[in-house]
Amino acid sequence: MLMLFAVAALGLGLAGFGTVWSTAAQREREAELLFIGGEFARALASYRALSPAGAAVYPRQLEDLLLDPRQPFVRRHLRRLYRDPMTGEADWQVERADGQIVAVRSRSTRQALRRAALPAWVSVSGAPADGARYCDWQMRPQDGAPSQATLP
Repeated sequence: MLMLFAVAALGLGLAGFGTVWSTAAQREREAELLFIGGEFARALASYRALSPAGAAVYPRQLEDLLLDPRQPFVRRHLRRLYRDPMTGEADWQVERADGQIVAVRSRSTRQALRRAALPAWVSVSGAPADGARYCDWQMRPQDGAPSQATLP
């Protein structure tokens, strides 16, 4: 009888540890998503700031951030296209205005753990009543990006 109780207690302890470990892993991926989102927001702002005079535009595709085709010399706004830590793929949703990328967001529909104190370059849109999902986090530059955006 004592052995059965010990096995049950060990099972409950391991189940609790699994839940804590899973939450900690999600928090790490969430922090990585915020870092990568910041890189995208800064790259979009840099691309726009280095536009030819009088034509401040955003890129038409994410690859333009890797090697700016408008410059006669090598100009990189991003070193690489990051993988989304929530999905494991480089399959970002892009938000467009007039065919230009103004924001990126994750494709993950998982509920976000962090709901407050998000960086200024993260805006939350379309959040359901039960809380925001990672796909609701729009990572956009703080330089006055157009507010109307559509998904491709």
